[in-house]
Amino acid sequence: MDKLQIIGGNRLSGEIEISGAKNAALEIIPAVILSDNVCRIENVPDITDIHAMIEILIAMGAKVNYIDRTTVEIDPRPIDTYIAPSELARNIRGSYYFLGALLGRSRHALVAMPGGCDIGTRPIDQHLKGFTALGANYRYIRDTVDDVVNISVEVEAKKLTGDNIYLDVVTVGATINIMLAAVRADGITVIENAAREPHIVDLANFLNSMGADVRGAGTDVIKIRGKKHLHSADYSIIPDQIEAGTYMVAAAATGGNVLIRNVIPKHLESITSKLEETGAEVVEFDDSVRVSAAGRPHRCNIKTMPHPGFPTDMQPQMAVLLSLADGTSHINESIWDNRFKYVEELRKMGAKIEVRGNVAQISGVRSLYGADLYATDLRAGAAMVIAGLCADGETTIGKIHYIERGYECLTEKLLRAGAQIQRVSLPDPADL
Repeated sequence: MDKLQIIGGNRLSGEIEISGAKNAALEIIPAVILSDNVCRIENVPDITDIHAMIEILIAMGAKVNYIDRTTVEIDPRPIDTYIAPSELARNIRGSYYFLGALLGRSRHALVAMPGGCDIGTRPIDQHLKGFTALGANYRYIRDTVDDVVNISVEVEAKKLTGDNIYLDVVTVGATINIMLAAVRADGITVIENAAREPHIVDLANFLNSMGADVRGAGTDVIKIRGKKHLHSADYSIIPDQIEAGTYMVAAAATGGNVLIRNVIPKHLESITSKLEETGAEVVEFDDSVRVSAAGRPHRCNIKTMPHPGFPTDMQPQMAVLLSLADGTSHINESIWDNRFKYVEELRKMGAKIEVRGNVAQISGVRSLYGADLYATDLRAGAAMVIAGLCADGETTIGKIHYIERGYECLTEKLLRAGAQIQRVSLPDPADL
């Protein structure tokens, strides 16, 4: 079993370069199939989730050519199917963006319900509400393989026509899927109560670079004038907000001093605010931030919220920092219903965290100690890495495939910043 082995107690210092945004790439790659020609995408993160999305495109018939590790050319013209291969699609959450993209391209889509990290239910009712408003019908398809029930969704429309769509809740996934379908619909689509995350703006910019007419992304009202054809585009994906935030917290938690490069500081404002509340110093530059900290962190309270609020994908990392704080902190998780599974792992390291419903109460301790851990999901795995960097002694983290879903060259980046971390092959204690 491949694991991460960390010797804690080293302050991070130096520079860390941030990769392209995972969440933006997950929606831009399916969006390429809406084009009538080849698209070139730069700053693509070299992570397993993105490899999986590329595999789906290839299986559907697209021609894919990697120019280098982070630049890819995709020719969607050979695609002649409306089906995303289920054995690939069901393993990754982002595969459901093929619903909107295929519906926009072919007026027909069949995609397996997504997998990804087990952090709660992933309802797509608002996605389907949007598709229905555009003129599509849908049905669920259930099949059983080796006693496992698999569910796929088929969406089909004779014609897509723009409409006013009010989302009952702010949902990133539905906002994106409706955008993907609406850019090739007839007429004007208006999405109200739309999500405002930076990667939604990035998708809109990419679609517009192909000739789409998308306005208002980044606000709660997005207006889309449909086009019959979209052309080729060259596009560079924005930096990853959550990767940057993770290294910012790691710098603060280790009492370090790190310049984090290739970021958009405005995207990090909610994270910066909470780090400063804990006593860390954050200095912003044009495309970088420097995070430094000394002494014990201060307590603070956090409630996860849709953008521009504090991102749910950063709460496990902040929980580690607050585990070392002077005083008692609270984290209120308002987005996902199963996001505190990592707490039991942190308790192995001496963290004092009690979970009641969707609120974690964290009583700060002076130090954590090394332990054998297992990543429970992507961001929880990142939190365990931060905990290992802070802890006394050695920490090993198993199930690191979760971490590799979203962090490019994590070991190498931390090594350059002074961490003692390596990927090793160790026996699983459960097998001994």
